[in-house]
Amino acid sequence: QVQLVESGGGLVQPGGSLRLSCVASGNIFVIHNMAWYRQAPGKERELVATITSGGSTNYADSVKGRFTISRDNAKKTVYLQMDSLSPEDTAVYYCNADVRTHWTSPSNDYWGQGTQVTVSS
Repeated sequence: QVQLVESGGGLVQPGGSLRLSCVASGNIFVIHNMAWYRQAPGKERELVATITSGGSTNYADSVKGRFTISRDNAKKTVYLQMDSLSPEDTAVYYCNADVRTHWTSPSNDYWGQGTQVTVSS
């Protein structure tokens, strides 16, 4: 089994910054793409940013220029640096990883439990 554990959420004032982390553990052969999603109250879960194993990144238009996704493959960790936060960024943030648990197995999607980010004065 594979576990993803997020950390780093909290309450921050508008214009502030937070850094989220997500560590993968368990029966891992290789981690392909990793991503951050978020879900605000009353809204559907949306993709925030993705990063490949080689470091290529993509961002939602709403966070381009403000958020930065990165990863440390040796630590099986993905990060989300969030700057210039606004109340519209308030949501539960979820880590996602595409993981193969064995070289003969197909990859599967795994999710963390989520971490709350609240932007408010």
